[in-house]
Amino acid sequence: MQSGHSYHIFSLPKPLLETLTPRNLISQTPPRAPSPAPTAHPPQTHGARACNICFAATFADVDEQRNHYRSDWHRYNVKVRLSGGNAVTESDFAHLVDDLEDSISGSASSDEDSSSDSDAVAALMSKTKRVALSPSPTSGTRTGPQTALAWFHSPPSTQIGVYKAVFPSHLPVSSQLSELKEMQQVIDGGRKWAMFMVAGGHFAGAVVRVSKPEDDEIEDEGSTKKKKKPKKPKPDAEVLKHKTFHRYTTRRKQGGSQSLNDNAKGNAKSAGAQLRRYGEQSLREDIRNLITDWADEINDSERIWIRASGANRRIFLDYEEAIITKGDERLRTFPFPTRRPTQSELARCLLELTRVKLSYLTEDALRAQDEAYLASLPKPKPIPTTPAPEPEKPKQPKLSKEEENIREKWLRLLEMVTKGRLDPLKTFWEREELVIGGVDIAIPEWTGERWGTLLQVASQAGQEEVTKWLLEEAHADPTVAVPAGGANARQEDEDGHDSDTSEALSALPAGTRRTAYDLARTRGVRNVFRRCAADHPEWWDWFGAARVPSALSKEMEDGREEKKKVRRKGLKDKVREREAKERVKEKDKPSVEVIEPVKPVKPEPRQHDVTGPRKLGGANGAADGVAGLTAEMRAKVERERRARAAEARLKTLSGK
Repeated sequence: MQSGHSYHIFSLPKPLLETLTPRNLISQTPPRAPSPAPTAHPPQTHGARACNICFAATFADVDEQRNHYRSDWHRYNVKVRLSGGNAVTESDFAHLVDDLEDSISGSASSDEDSSSDSDAVAALMSKTKRVALSPSPTSGTRTGPQTALAWFHSPPSTQIGVYKAVFPSHLPVSSQLSELKEMQQVIDGGRKWAMFMVAGGHFAGAVVRVSKPEDDEIEDEGSTKKKKKPKKPKPDAEVLKHKTFHRYTTRRKQGGSQSLNDNAKGNAKSAGAQLRRYGEQSLREDIRNLITDWADEINDSERIWIRASGANRRIFLDYEEAIITKGDERLRTFPFPTRRPTQSELARCLLELTRVKLSYLTEDALRAQDEAYLASLPKPKPIPTTPAPEPEKPKQPKLSKEEENIREKWLRLLEMVTKGRLDPLKTFWEREELVIGGVDIAIPEWTGERWGTLLQVASQAGQEEVTKWLLEEAHADPTVAVPAGGANARQEDEDGHDSDTSEALSALPAGTRRTAYDLARTRGVRNVFRRCAADHPEWWDWFGAARVPSALSKEMEDGREEKKKVRRKGLKDKVREREAKERVKEKDKPSVEVIEPVKPVKPEPRQHDVTGPRKLGGANGAADGVAGLTAEMRAKVERERRARAAEARLKTLSGK
């Protein structure tokens, strides 16, 4: 079998359609596949504390019996028996659960959980249905419900296969060929499909046009009649909208989501568990908001493809004001295995659904090779993915001279406000105020400015004079809230700001409404707001909507300056007192230098060396030098004098 890249299910060649017949060779229906673990029906027991479905399991008390009825084992056996299968023992059920990739929920759950099927039971039932519907390699047939493809034969040796999920629900096999022919009709606007995937915290969604619109066909015919150069044909499929995002919901290296682990073992209290619960809630809200935004495109779609587990499937259906209802006939699941939800995976699935499968075998060859062909069906080779065609970017309309002039004025205005050019700003504003639209008008998005008003821009730029002029003379509104984009970017602005502003911004809780005052970079700009609130309290709701903490009057500023002066004066007085005390201590402290030996009054004229012999002082000098000293100190001074005299005599003798 080959993959038909050239044949699209909504644009098949007419000669091929006219010769197609339903593929019905070797039409033998295989016997019904047994359940995963076939066993005999359990014996019927009529005891008061026994379960007749789960092999006459008995219980010691009523609580144990209630827990059994809420367990996954009992619910699985009930569903299997209702579908015509056989119940399994508890050990066989444990083996079935071990083969699943997802974790099983706990047997003891709340009343709300007991009313709905766990993921393990739903996964087991889905696996049982796939086993029952899978083709038998020895059955020798390709018809009936055992394959996901509907096959059609074109003599002498061409077969095409189309996925049955593309056709309407509950469509008889005999009507599939007529439905395939009706699908070739061109409709206005083209056919649209909505495709969604979610698994492991990853989400991918897209709205795709899968057939050419009627307008394109008419335009192509008109261009041919006028003998103009034919336009490049549009692709059969075109992505109209697409979105992907990821949230942290899966327990790393352990498998399973946090909600499944909580159902099995109770709510974990770790930081990682809190993050995963928050990720699951965020993922659910993001998906539902996206579906609401795409409501018009989803309502126009012929098919809605959803790949999600039992718990994740409730994100799309079970909530108030849901766009997609639970019994919608357009709902489909992907009839083939899928990988992690990504944009490229959506493109691969779209290509798999819209391209017919081709084979070229004669009827004799089909009969001879039927067994080998059926053996290769379970795992078809994946089709190489091709990048989805990107939607054409809308061309930006050419601006008129008046619009270009307005844009130039806006750029000049923002530059003057940001750089604090107050005098040119006043002159410009007197001339262009009416053209701009007022001081409180929102700054256009095309400017790239993330703040909402001129006052917010000036406050964030730290321009005190411009902020004061906007508040007092231009009467700018300080209660206008900061746009969400500007609030999210406050971390970027903290670099280079004073510590007070950074702490004030970081102290605000997430989601709090912010105003121009919250964007003030310096204390001087914040004081401008506080002074204006004190001078003109009746202008705005300063302490409420404007978020100004308090007023700052002239008296308060004078009092603050007076306190600073008093504080400085007190510091100076303390310094003077300290210096005075140090001088007194130095004066009262006894010093060795004061008791140096007295030098001779008249040195000898012939002695030029200061270290030469000196005449000992007289009685008066000696008396003055040692006056007020103790006996010990006087003896010490006397010994010094005698030593110096001896040194002088020795030098004199050596000089001769």
